[in-house]
Amino acid sequence: MKEAETSPDAASVHPAASSRRQTGDRSSGVRRAAPETPAASAAPATSFAPAAPATPAAPAAASSASAAPPASATPAAAAASASPPAPAHGWTPSQFKPRDYAGMRAMRHETANTSASAANKERNVREYTLGEEIANSVTHGLGALLAIAAIPVLVVRSLDSGGGVYLFAALVYTLTMLLEYTMSTLYHAIAQDKAKRVFKVLDHSCIYLFIAGSYTPFCLISLAPYGGGWLCAFVWALALAGVACEAFWVFRPRWISAVLYLLLGWCVVGFLPSLLAAVPATGLWLLVAGGVCYSIGCIFYVLKKLPYMHSVFHLWVLAGSILQFLAIALYVM
Repeated sequence: MKEAETSPDAASVHPAASSRRQTGDRSSGVRRAAPETPAASAAPATSFAPAAPATPAAPAAASSASAAPPASATPAAAAASASPPAPAHGWTPSQFKPRDYAGMRAMRHETANTSASAANKERNVREYTLGEEIANSVTHGLGALLAIAAIPVLVVRSLDSGGGVYLFAALVYTLTMLLEYTMSTLYHAIAQDKAKRVFKVLDHSCIYLFIAGSYTPFCLISLAPYGGGWLCAFVWALALAGVACEAFWVFRPRWISAVLYLLLGWCVVGFLPSLLAAVPATGLWLLVAGGVCYSIGCIFYVLKKLPYMHSVFHLWVLAGSILQFLAIALYVM
């Protein structure tokens, strides 16, 4: 043993003993320092001995490599090896957090709900009950049936009067009346929310068309010698403006619609002297009575927060339509 410690070639002469010492060291858990390899110049230049086996540093390095985990086994090293090289502009994708799409959707829904609640507060909207909607549908459904019955009556009378402008005026009046009562009935009968909003716009738009259609027989027949064509053009232009208002200014106060209906209905006052000369007194009274019924109905139209007020409005509108139909059928055609 003493010679092996002092001799510089002990490791090369007894490699098996050195290997046994390394194996024993690994089994006992003790790591010894690898002995220094002798300098290359110390070996005899004329030695014909076989090539020396691996130095003790190689097994020690192997045991060290087996004892320590590989660098890529740690999470940080694995992430570093998996991440792409840093780009030239100096930032990496890991520095930026992904977008919170769920939070963005929640914020968008909250904003939409806030806008809808603000619009409802502005309009003082009260949803109709089921009983109210049934009453609304029945009242104007009756009006649609009466409009269907009025079409052949006015067509026959217009043909007896010579056709032409009489037939055109009769068709415009009866078809706009049928369109208004049909759209109103569908609006109040449909429960699906999106379709109901569409038919609401159509219903309110057809009110303007029906008012203009009611003017048409008087303007084109009774007031034709007094510039009734200009009044007809003005009324239809105002009606189309009201339709555009209904389509593009949805969240307006309800009283604005009532004022527009009244202005459109009473703009004939400027032609009142000519109308007195062209229409018999009874027909004129029927016309005025129909306008009064429409005006009273507008009062109930504004009082939407009270139950069944909209149905009462429908009844007044229906009464006004019947009175003005009698005036047109008996004293204009």
